[in-house]
Parts: sequence; C-alpha cells; structure tokens
Amino acid sequence: MQIRKKEDCLWDEVSLGEVMIRLDPGENRIRTARSFRVWEGGGEYNVARGLRRAFGLRTAVVTALVENEVGCLLEDLMLQGGVDLRYVKWMPYDGIGRDVRIGLNFTERGFGVRGAVGTSDRARSAASALKKGDVDWNAVFGRDGVRWFHTGGIYAGLSETTPAVLIEAVQAAKEHGTIVSYDLNYRPSLWKALGGPKAAQEVNRQIAPYVDVLIGNEEDFSVGLGFEVDSLSATLTDLDTSSYEKMIARVVETYPNVQAIATTLREVHTATVNDWKALLWTGGTFYHSIEFPELEILDRVGGGDSFASGLIYGFLNDFEPQTALDYGVAHGALAMTTAGDTSTASLKEVQKLVSGGGARVER
Repeated sequence: MQIRKKEDCLWDEVSLGEVMIRLDPGENRIRTARSFRVWEGGGEYNVARGLRRAFGLRTAVVTALVENEVGCLLEDLMLQGGVDLRYVKWMPYDGIGRDVRIGLNFTERGFGVRGAVGTSDRARSAASALKKGDVDWNAVFGRDGVRWFHTGGIYAGLSETTPAVLIEAVQAAKEHGTIVSYDLNYRPSLWKALGGPKAAQEVNRQIAPYVDVLIGNEEDFSVGLGFEVDSLSATLTDLDTSSYEKMIARVVETYPNVQAIATTLREVHTATVNDWKALLWTGGTFYHSIEFPELEILDRVGGGDSFASGLIYGFLNDFEPQTALDYGVAHGALAMTTAGDTSTASLKEVQKLVSGGGARVER
C-alpha cells in the first residue's frame, strides 16, 4: 500500500461524516429517563478522534454545524476530542431549524438480555445538507495534503445530496494519491426513505472503485454491497470463516482496486457479553486476529469505529498486517469497556492487550 509520506502532508487522516450529539440515559431507558449525559459521536468522526486521542496522529474532520447554541455545544465536545475543525462548514440558523439543525442520537446501552437501543433524530442535519461543490477537496488533499481519508455508508445514506459529496471526495483523494478507506456501515433506518438496500448498493457500487480499504461486518457486505455470506446459521465461535473468505474473494474479484478488506466478527451472547474478533484480507493473504471470547461490554457503540482507527494506525505505521489487525481488535475491545461512542484508550493500553496483557490492576 503506497501511503504518502508524513512530511509531505499536513494530516495523517481526515474523515468526512456527520457528527451528532449523543444523549445517553446511562443505566436507564430512553423512554423513562429524566436526565441524559451528553457525548459527541459519528461513525466517520469517531475514527478521526480515535486516531488523534488514542494514537496521537494529526487528524481533521469535514462536516457541517449550525450557528446556534446547540452547534456550539457540539463544537465544544469536538474540541475536547482534539480533531482539527478548520474544514467544518458553519450554516446559518433560521430560528427553529426548518432548514438545518444538529442531529441527535438517543442511545441506551442495554444490559443482559436487553439489547442496546438507538433512536436517531437527525433529519435535515447540517452535515446532510452539504452538496457537491461545498468543499474545496483540492485544497484539502492537494494544498494541505492527507495521507489517509476515511468515510462511510452512514454519511452516504444521510440525504439525497450526500452521495455526490462523498463521490466527489473519494475521486479527489485518489487524484492526489491519498489512501481511501470506506466503512460500509449499512443502517436500514437511513436508507428506508431513500430506496432501501437497492439504493444503498447502487451508491456503494459507485464509491467502491475508489476505495483502497473496505471495512464492514456481514450485514454491511450482504445488504449494503450485495455479496452474500454462507452458513450464517452457525455461531461465530463455531463458524467456518472460509464463508467470509469466499465473500471477500468475490468482492476483490469485482473491485480489484481494493487492497485490503477487514470485517469484525461478533457473537452476541448477551448485550454485555460478546465474543469479539476480526478477519483481514490483504496482499492475497487472510489474517485472523487475536480473540476476545466473552468480552464484557459496558457500551458497544463505537467498537467498530475504534477497530477501524486501530487498523488504520497500523497501516500508517507500516506494521505487518497481522499486527495492524490486532491493534484494531484490541482498540475496539477497549472502546467497548467505557461509556460513549468514542475511545478513551491509550496507545499503551492497546499495546498491552496486543502483547497478551490482562486486566490486572496497575498501581
């Protein structure tokens, strides 16, 4: 994978996506909550934040916010995350949010037999209102320089205009030699009003020819891109992963430009106990990650994004594929042990897990 030199670029990584305010009822239910803890989060943004906070890289986000107090609240949360905001587009507020607003994401974590629940209130968000031509991508990738660009299917499904923004971005990235990663991240709720799985597949198939690293889980590949996985009736613990390998082989055959494909593998025993591992294909070889059987989870939201940031960190540092994969799985596991969408892990903690360290107290 030919990655641009660090000294030639202002940014190690830039993400394109929507950033929302997450309202977390903690141990309570959304429907009965009387108070919420406030976080920021968004699939693509979470990757940039993880690379900045956990791994110390230079990252930025391309998104849009509204010029009101809620927009300033979200900006304040993002500033704490350390991701550079110079590419944020601020949109005027009309008084009540007729045109644009800040998206909200109500998420309860789940416990035991009660699964996590997410309820989004994000229609007409500022980020979804971005249109082709609103961002000077030549300035981002050419003038400033970016080693790695990350975006995904969540942003692609936000509105009728966001696919064009995304396609414009990946085309510009490739023109300037930037590596592109794309997390399929299929969300039925986003595509319901836009044409469902067929619409998602049509958009993703336009984007895939520009992608170097493709990330997703089984549903992402089967529904979001149209490739089926066999033998899914088995649990992931017992599953013959050759089923996933066959799927990946079909993806590579269709899109020979893709240099790496990564998929997380999760078996849900309860909302708070999951088996967690991943599979990576690159250079014609399959790699199987270290495994976390019966991983105890506090908040599963953002685990996949933290997996992506750990994997990207490995690639940017020219790690062996096995090591890059293990960094991703370890970072994802750590992210799910804390509340909120974003990682609070450190590089030292990730390295400890990758090297086989456990949860003994450190004094």
